[in-house]
Amino acid sequence: MTINSHRFRSGLERQVARQLELAGRPYGFEEDKIDYVKPAKRAKYNPDFHVIKKRDGSKMYIESKGRFLTEDRAKHLLIRDQHPELDIRFVFQNANARISKTSSTTYARWCTDKGFKFSDKGIIPKEWLQE
Repeated sequence: MTINSHRFRSGLERQVARQLELAGRPYGFEEDKIDYVKPAKRAKYNPDFHVIKKRDGSKMYIESKGRFLTEDRAKHLLIRDQHPELDIRFVFQNANARISKTSSTTYARWCTDKGFKFSDKGIIPKEWLQE
């Protein structure tokens, strides 16, 4: 799945890219590498998208997620704690999906509880694109 020479691994990534293009927002796809430390080892996080905010020129990172696995959630908590200056947001295919079969916590509730901005149905909120 390719848009403007970017090769996407999922339809959701392609959908997010298309919205950024339609909004006239230049973006980078999987260009940045952010160091973080997993307990007992170093690792790299490769965000799906980054967009330069209009108001201050800082980066907003957008993660497109169909499934939001335990490992993903743990990784994002480590990154948030080690890089509190980063603005990482999630675009979920279904924000009302439960984090596990045995939990009543949804992806949306997890983000709210942990202080992450998120959106649902693969749609980037217009207000994010206007920042």
